[in-house]
Amino acid sequence: MTAIQFQNLPHTQQQQGTLPHLGLVCITVEKQVRFRTMTRTRYLKLTLEQRETALRELYQHNLQRLHDALSFCQENQIQLYRISSALFPLCDMEDEIGTNILEEISDQLAEIGERAKVLNIRMVLHPDQFVVLSSDSPEVVKTSIKILERHARNFDLLGLPQSPWSLMNIHGGKSQRSEQLVKVISELPEPIKSRLTLENDEYAYSASEILAVCQQAGIPMVFDAHHHICHENLDSYDDPSVASMLYAARETWANHDWQLVHISNGEEAFNDRKHSDLITDMPSVYHEVPWIEVEAKRKEEAITHLRSWWLMQNNHK
Repeated sequence: MTAIQFQNLPHTQQQQGTLPHLGLVCITVEKQVRFRTMTRTRYLKLTLEQRETALRELYQHNLQRLHDALSFCQENQIQLYRISSALFPLCDMEDEIGTNILEEISDQLAEIGERAKVLNIRMVLHPDQFVVLSSDSPEVVKTSIKILERHARNFDLLGLPQSPWSLMNIHGGKSQRSEQLVKVISELPEPIKSRLTLENDEYAYSASEILAVCQQAGIPMVFDAHHHICHENLDSYDDPSVASMLYAARETWANHDWQLVHISNGEEAFNDRKHSDLITDMPSVYHEVPWIEVEAKRKEEAITHLRSWWLMQNNHK
């Protein structure tokens, strides 16, 4: 396949004719970018001393793998990378062992953030499904905020800006709780709120519903075309509503050059919610988007395939 060389532009102002920046999600299919983890059950069986030893070794390993991820992105002209939400497992435990270790190695984290800046690689995050700010359970909301606070602190330690450039993207969560969602977001600490974005999904929150929440809360919307066609039971990515929702989402971004969207394809049918290995269908309007996270099972292979497909499409125009 022919790889397309991306323009290396500061904060990526796109020039006419260049491709959107295609983002790698967390790991690679091959072994170049992989991370280690530890279960809570195993961790709790350890003594305090053993916990500290285990987490120090684990975090050092994952920091090196994060460097490897940046190297991989550099070598493959990828300027968007989604960090794993499990990069520093168990760092939010009540014993605060992981928290203290991360503060102690803050210089190493800052080095990674500075390297990403030098390489012009945008780093973003998608916290796990346990973050539900719209829950009707105060305890769930409290835990969700705690998780986001930990991620925001990690981003601060990495030296990543408190802005949607280094976004933390979540779903709306529990349906028909828009007012609750807006209220909770309005009260979030600035290190979280300044980075927070919301994404439409296939079940609870349609694109128009999430758009309304983002407009009221004053945060950007990450538009997912596949979630949209599944939610609305559409038969084409070029349904007029796809373009209209993308343009509406763009207006929630103070800097339009930072707008980020997601793409995936159905595994066995057009609006199959399961992700396919590669991306073989794309909304035409996505040619106008600066940043696209590629949510396909074959990860880097999907990016290479999509670049080649896009080149072929452009050559036929």
